[in-house]
Amino acid sequence: MSGCENDPDLRQHLCHWFGEPLGRSLQAIESHRLREVWPHLYGTTALQLGCIGAMDLLDCCVAPTRIILDLPGAGTVRSPARVAGAPEALPFDARSVDLVLLPHTLEFCADPHLVLREVERVLSPEGYAVILGFNPFSLWGAWRLLARRSRRVPWCGHFIQLPRIKDWLKLLDFELTRGRMLYYRPPLSNEAVMDRLFFLDKIGDRWWPMAGAVYLLVARKRVAGMIPLRPAWRKRPVLADAVTRPLARSKRPAPAGRVARVGGGGSGNGG
Repeated sequence: MSGCENDPDLRQHLCHWFGEPLGRSLQAIESHRLREVWPHLYGTTALQLGCIGAMDLLDCCVAPTRIILDLPGAGTVRSPARVAGAPEALPFDARSVDLVLLPHTLEFCADPHLVLREVERVLSPEGYAVILGFNPFSLWGAWRLLARRSRRVPWCGHFIQLPRIKDWLKLLDFELTRGRMLYYRPPLSNEAVMDRLFFLDKIGDRWWPMAGAVYLLVARKRVAGMIPLRPAWRKRPVLADAVTRPLARSKRPAPAGRVARVGGGGSGNGG
């Protein structure tokens, strides 16, 4: 880790960066893609881990209850459902949330795997986790290597490789249902130049599909199938069964007339 995680000042700087031209341009693309995802995910409670920028990333979410969790003193969005806390120890009961959004949360936390375990804990069965993360194998990742000693956001964050995220999700019994790369433009500060390079986003999926600056993943919490249990019928003891069960194979007593005829036929003919 870079040593700048779980710092309220860092989260505040990250929010400010998403208010700058480059950050606004990136968040506009992220918000647009999330609007395509939310209508397909259903639930009553949605949770966002960390506030970035001024845009409402849950604006098209179908969940009527939307909660934003962030470190105390961090974030700029004012929400009536705002909760202070750390993503490594979510203050929610198990299986109490249906949708969880992690907008660049894993890059700026002390233990990203622990955060995913907490997400798995609070998610309801068949709930969804939506992850936005910086891709290290991109122009942005190359720029970060050049600015490795920089303490500025977002370059001081820990860019996590996509295969590693997939492995963590698999270990936690998540199933990937959707994924794509976003934003193929280089990280330039000139807003006019960035607008002219918009065509790179249109051709990026075809020519270099794994080199987007950000990956968007949607993972569903899988629930193991339940095997119905058959009732255990208690067998009766053999002795009791023999006593109480009628003898089905016992012969019926012969009629009285037939007995007399069979028993005394010789004497009757002789008399």
